Amino acid sequence: MSKVAPKSTRAASATRGKILYCESDGTVLKAQSAMFERAGYAVEHACGRATAEQALRKGGYDLVVLGHTLTKDDRHHLPYMAKKASQNIQVLVLHASGKHPAVDYAMDSRDGERAVIAALNALAEERLLVAS
Repeated sequence: MSKVAPKSTRAASATRGKILYCESDGTVLKAQSAMFERAGYAVEHACGRATAEQALRKGGYDLVVLGHTLTKDDRHHLPYMAKKASQNIQVLVLHASGKHPAVDYAMDSRDGERAVIAALNALAEERLLVAS
């Protein structure tokens, strides 16, 4: 019979990285966070621009995901704040098009959960390659 590690150890070893996930709608925030957690990421929430800026100043994130309920202005401003907090942080913007100098990946979140997770995994792998 195999031993099962305590829950806290399992969670720490299964984590692919620490995400700051930002939305303006709390309901969407909770639903999407569950998706990221199932994919193996540790998720911290920020509801609204002010909360996101405060969390970014605190630091310690590998990835920042800016959700589709944020305003266009917030999705434009927050990547700069993330890069200012850490040059090594990866930024994924959902529901965006075009190029932004501080965004590592922008996509249309209507492509579905698999596409979002695939983009997130690609950014996490890229970050690990750069760090090593």
